[in-house]
Amino acid sequence: MTTTPQPLDYRAIDVDNHYYEPLDAFTRHLPKEFRSRGVQMVQDGKRTLALFGGVVNHFIPNPTFDPIIEPGCLDLLFRGEIPEGVNPASLFKVDRLGDHPEYQDRDARVKILDKQNLETVFMLPTFACGVEEGLKHDIEATMASVHAFNLWLDEDWGFDRPDHRFLSAPIISLADPDKAVEEVEFVHSRGAKIVCVRPAPVPGEVRPRSLGDPVHDPVWARLAEAGTVVVFHLSDSGYMAVPALWGGSGVFKGFGKRDPLDMVLMDDRAIHDSIASMIVHQVFTRHPKLKVASIENGSYFVYRLIKRLKKSANNAPYHYQEDPVEQLKNNVWIAPYYEDDVKLLAETIGVDKILFGSDWPHGEGLADPTSFTADIPQFPEFSYEDTRKVMRDNALTLIGANVTA
Repeated sequence: MTTTPQPLDYRAIDVDNHYYEPLDAFTRHLPKEFRSRGVQMVQDGKRTLALFGGVVNHFIPNPTFDPIIEPGCLDLLFRGEIPEGVNPASLFKVDRLGDHPEYQDRDARVKILDKQNLETVFMLPTFACGVEEGLKHDIEATMASVHAFNLWLDEDWGFDRPDHRFLSAPIISLADPDKAVEEVEFVHSRGAKIVCVRPAPVPGEVRPRSLGDPVHDPVWARLAEAGTVVVFHLSDSGYMAVPALWGGSGVFKGFGKRDPLDMVLMDDRAIHDSIASMIVHQVFTRHPKLKVASIENGSYFVYRLIKRLKKSANNAPYHYQEDPVEQLKNNVWIAPYYEDDVKLLAETIGVDKILFGSDWPHGEGLADPTSFTADIPQFPEFSYEDTRKVMRDNALTLIGANVTA
């Protein structure tokens, strides 16, 4: 049950903000030889379709984002509080993209941050969260497309600029280990403080790889040494293959009517498995300074993962050099959904590892970002200092910044 939002006498740091990519985000800087192999935007009558490697992709059914769903309009749906007799489809409200320059323009967005009492936001992709899966069968095109996207992102938003209002996360694909190292060095040269890595098995020429495969150690080592945060954000992780085993279509569609079994089977499986691969395959043992943030994946996977890590350590103590549950608590930060049980999460991993994320301006997020405080337990369960940690200080600690007023 939510309460009244708590007023803040400081500016918050929101680790889950999004832009809506323009149509040329992947093509503006893409070399000519990859134009038919990467992302293409084509007209089909009045519709614009996204082609990944020449195949129509439905991750974002309308890549123009016009019209676009209103921020927070699906709040009741995700809280499970739709009044009896109300059709969930009636909750969808849309606006014209042209009425909201802040969705695609940095200067316009700064003004919105000021109104929302936000000091800094982590800027994360929308459309781009589906591209790696769509191109996974062409690793060369994947790496070229990711680099082109990162050039666009730095050009339009900046990985980090002197005002520090936006920490924009370039994408790091591990599909080609050598190219991945080059991309990390490139984004570091441009000042990146955070990077997006897809929570998914890594595509390979012969077979997929674990995120914990030692072949990726040069990437993790560079990120750990620089203090760069690895963000695992909800994406197309290829997990539609699971419901496909049960007769589903196997195609990820961001919106529209779906078989309810899809979500029951998928839910937070990708983030659970991704963090598990990092811990069980010893990434944090080899790179103890590496910092990971799970964003827009909820928090309930944490409890299942802890149970399974304990069982694994008990059954195979010879495998673990360190307590895997303690590695989860030490190296991983969690941004819960606003409808999650924040008190239970704090009791499980500690309040110092909880981050505030609003998912603004997505429809499933919060219309007013700092209203997240309405879902944080009140005093005495959470003190003023505890709430401030969630809403601001933990994010500063995560990126290695000073915790100041």
